[in-house]
Amino acid sequence: MHLRAALFDLDGTLLDSLHDIGAAMNHALTTHGLPVHPLADYRRFVGEGVRVLVARAVPTGREELHEVVMASYKAFYDEHFLDHTRPYPGVREVLARLQGEGVKLAVLSNKPDAATRRLVEALLPDVRFGAVYGERSGVPRKPDPTAALGIAAELGVAPGDCAFIGDTAVDMDTARAAGMYSVGVTWGFRGVEELQAHGARALAHSSDELLQALASAPRAATRP
Repeated sequence: MHLRAALFDLDGTLLDSLHDIGAAMNHALTTHGLPVHPLADYRRFVGEGVRVLVARAVPTGREELHEVVMASYKAFYDEHFLDHTRPYPGVREVLARLQGEGVKLAVLSNKPDAATRRLVEALLPDVRFGAVYGERSGVPRKPDPTAALGIAAELGVAPGDCAFIGDTAVDMDTARAAGMYSVGVTWGFRGVEELQAHGARALAHSSDELLQALASAPRAATRP
């Protein structure tokens, strides 16, 4: 394998977390007398950080409730983030295989940093991630490449020797902006069309296909 590092998105890529996210937000909306959303709607709401999630979930014209809804969401989610969230089938095996081949691993999410770390520690405790980051104060969210480039530097790997694996346009845009090899997984929250439209270099419909996509990355593609 030519790639030396693999950076993974979290929600919708490594972890099937939609149920817990949607349940927490619907609880917050109900708490403040607002209408709830079907779980499927949260596929479109997530991916760009909790503030954007709140803005999409709260009805237009009720912006004054954003902060209190966000506080209620975070409080409920902190207590229920493991109710239904689990790694997608084959994810542990993919990570173990890459780890065994000497590929450095990292997680970069737009979920708040503390929640990102808690989920990784709880559900993927056997994986030796070189870096795990969520949204942090002072660091731009994906698709800005700053955080991805910072991880590459922390791992000691050139961006062109990294793959970025995710399930949304935000992830594909991040990979392109950082000069990394982009792989879109189709089991997550969005679809093939979105991933292709935002420049996915490869698509994976299963964990086996993800390993194949990473193993077959052209050597030239790993050089900026």
